[in-house]
Amino acid sequence: MPTKLEKLFPLGKPVLGMLHLGGSTPEERLSRALAETRDMIAGGVDAVVVENYFGDPDDVRRVLAAFETDAPGIVVGLNLLRDFRLGFELVGKFDISFLQIDSVCGHLPPDEDADYAAELAERRAATEALLFGGVRFKYQPVKSGRSEQEDISHGMERADALVVTGVATGQGTDNEKILRFRAVVGTDYPLIVGAGMTAATAADQMRMADGAIVGSYFKDDYTDKGIVDVAHVRELMDEVRKVREERSR
Repeated sequence: MPTKLEKLFPLGKPVLGMLHLGGSTPEERLSRALAETRDMIAGGVDAVVVENYFGDPDDVRRVLAAFETDAPGIVVGLNLLRDFRLGFELVGKFDISFLQIDSVCGHLPPDEDADYAAELAERRAATEALLFGGVRFKYQPVKSGRSEQEDISHGMERADALVVTGVATGQGTDNEKILRFRAVVGTDYPLIVGAGMTAATAADQMRMADGAIVGSYFKDDYTDKGIVDVAHVRELMDEVRKVREERSR
């Protein structure tokens, strides 16, 4: 039976383009987000993720509202940094297919973790949007007192797909770490590479994982501060298509 991720992305191995919401004014952040969305879709990505990396929640709302008229039909995800509750609220107000939360397990001490897990379960039950959750995610502390394997197993119960990263934005996710996560989640649970994928690493990592979130590599300067260059998008997507073709043979 197909997973929820496979139902959302029937082609398989989806690439989700990250919108960092760069710009010096609200108007510039909105304009750039819409232009970058057009370039990423033209380059072949399967969805975009709106994130308040440089912007704020009001910028996120403006972009989501604009999508309803300026980019109808695209698959949209949301990562509301530092406020997962507002993320769930916005999922209920806009046409959002999935919510990313940078850590669903491992970042809290045991006396706080149980309440967090219960709240996540309650909020997930109230929405049809998928939840992509990080475990041992970049910039997140490890306070659970559990092993990595235990945190991954708990994370699987709290999300529809797990996201694995390296240590920082734009830095590669180590293949060995991807394989450690894969060994725990098995082949029937979705695993997404969440940082640092490039055209050079895309084919190998997409054979290990079920999808990817890509931001910095798509930029003109290959950093989070840059502007999306459609040539970079196409270069990486060419590699991903090769892996998809392998699966279809």
